[in-house]
Amino acid sequence: MCRNIRVLHNFEPPVTDDEIEAAALQYVRKVSGTTRPSAANEEAFGEAVRAVTAATRTLLDSLVTKAPPRDRAAEAAKAKARAAERYGPRTITSG
Repeated sequence: MCRNIRVLHNFEPPVTDDEIEAAALQYVRKVSGTTRPSAANEEAFGEAVRAVTAATRTLLDSLVTKAPPRDRAAEAAKAKARAAERYGPRTITSG
């Protein structure tokens, strides 16, 4: 799975349409192997993003869970801690 696609289900506040579209765009980019389609493929690329966005919204609206909603800030902190452990502390260089 593309590492830029994040879990979107069961968050408080709920996922936004922009977040769903961003995930769909990342998916279509990964599957197509391109970040920007040629002019000849632009329409097909855009239609694929729209279709994946709609399918994702349908899926998220249909899912049921008994788990309490996840906190976005807590999940972001966990991800940052995992990244620091994996890649080491982030250093800022001036230049």
